[in-house]
Amino acid sequence: MSPANSQQQTPLLDALRDRTNQPHAPFYAPGHKGGQGISQPLIDLFGAAVFRSDLPELPELDNLFNPEGAIAEAQELAAAAFGAQSTRFLANGSTCGIIAAILATCGPGDKIILPRNIHSSAISGLILSGAIPIFVNPEYNPDWDIANCITPEAAAAALEQHPDAKAVMVVYPTYHGVCGDLRAIAQITHQYNIPLLVDEAHGAHFNFHPDLPEAALSAGADLTVQSIHKTLGAMTQASMLHVKGDRIDIQKLNRALQLVQSTSPSYILLASLDAARQQIALHGEQLMAQTLLLAEKARSQLSQIPGLSVLEPLNTPGFADLDRTRLTVKVADLGITGFAADEILHCQFGVTAELPMPQHLTFIISLGNTESDIDNLVKACTFLAGRKKEEGSSATDSVTDVTDRRKKEEGKGKGKREDFSHPPLLHSPTPPLPLSPPLSLSPPLSLSPREAFFSPTETVAADKAVDRISAEPICPYPPGIPVLIPGEIITSKALEYLQQVLADGGKITGCSDPTLQTLKVVRK
Repeated sequence: MSPANSQQQTPLLDALRDRTNQPHAPFYAPGHKGGQGISQPLIDLFGAAVFRSDLPELPELDNLFNPEGAIAEAQELAAAAFGAQSTRFLANGSTCGIIAAILATCGPGDKIILPRNIHSSAISGLILSGAIPIFVNPEYNPDWDIANCITPEAAAAALEQHPDAKAVMVVYPTYHGVCGDLRAIAQITHQYNIPLLVDEAHGAHFNFHPDLPEAALSAGADLTVQSIHKTLGAMTQASMLHVKGDRIDIQKLNRALQLVQSTSPSYILLASLDAARQQIALHGEQLMAQTLLLAEKARSQLSQIPGLSVLEPLNTPGFADLDRTRLTVKVADLGITGFAADEILHCQFGVTAELPMPQHLTFIISLGNTESDIDNLVKACTFLAGRKKEEGSSATDSVTDVTDRRKKEEGKGKGKREDFSHPPLLHSPTPPLPLSPPLSLSPPLSLSPREAFFSPTETVAADKAVDRISAEPICPYPPGIPVLIPGEIITSKALEYLQQVLADGGKITGCSDPTLQTLKVVRK
């Protein structure tokens, strides 16, 4: 088979379909035996057919960790479609791909250069590998309260200071769709003959339309991890890892993936990767053109609503390009937090953002969105802007009504969040805090993440934790960017920011006490 000329084929999906439709007596896991043992409520929700395809590593279906048949063919087709030399399917999300990338390039005590606004999965990779992070602060945009990317100059300075680093990792694009000058960073990294690893979780669609930012592999990345489920047509948790060039030890990468992936991967997820690849390879430019048109419609109409601003490309450091299918809308000028705006849009209009933050909301527009979705978004944001005309008490009462309604829906199994202890305010008494404590003042690293994670710990009251060493990652989620990581000294500024996120209606994850009444610290 010639993959470049066979993108219409779906070898893994076909194999799963054929095996599903073959009558047989199953004396193997899973225990529900093709859906015969599934509870009726699950059948009522999903239908019976999907469970017949919930199969294990049968001979006809190949093996994810030693692919020779359908999976090998599907991965080969994916590599051709995404511009890689080789591709690995991930059934544990991009998280396992990021961790495996670090494990494949860094061992205990090895240095890796990466931005401070890295995803929490990279921190897990540091803990498991024992690598030492050399953090580079990304550029910060105070007007928009977002972190851009690291600059080539910052990467060059870090490499000059740490020429023994084993790899460089970058985020491209950021959660807000911001892309740095990846091509320049790749050229600088390769001068040291080390690989450039890219967290491209939100950029799986880049390779399929000329008006999108350049794909990481095209820009010179050696390894990139993409969440196919985030912007393309795969099921949640289905991702891919792509490799190009000879700077990655493939055998070591394969061993790392075996450590962090399930030995019983879901073939439903794997087959969805095969189908999503076929769809985007055959129809990608058309689908992305439609997506870009919808995004431009939303961008144009929202930018005309008084009090709202839409993020556009900015000529600032760390901002070389913008994914225009990613829509970030500032609501702070309405006197409302992004968390409060998210509650109103979700509960009153059924419009749900991807990422609420203190000053803005971010929306993902993808091949699955419709004209009706955009119309509802514009309608909801128009209402949101109109609330500014109302005075404080009535406006706040409106949000309280929404929160009360959400509580009732939550009791019926509906609704979005579980924590109602901090009802959102429409008119915030103080300006929202930045996205994170000013990145130039990131907490100092006192121990390596691995040392801190495995050190003896104790739990102390939050006010007693300042100047102690954090033993756990603490991050608002989404976007899953830790404000504190194991090994960093807890500063009052970081703690104040996290507490403000809670007060504004956000959520904190990663720590043992998500209310932040107590924190886990390294024992003295």
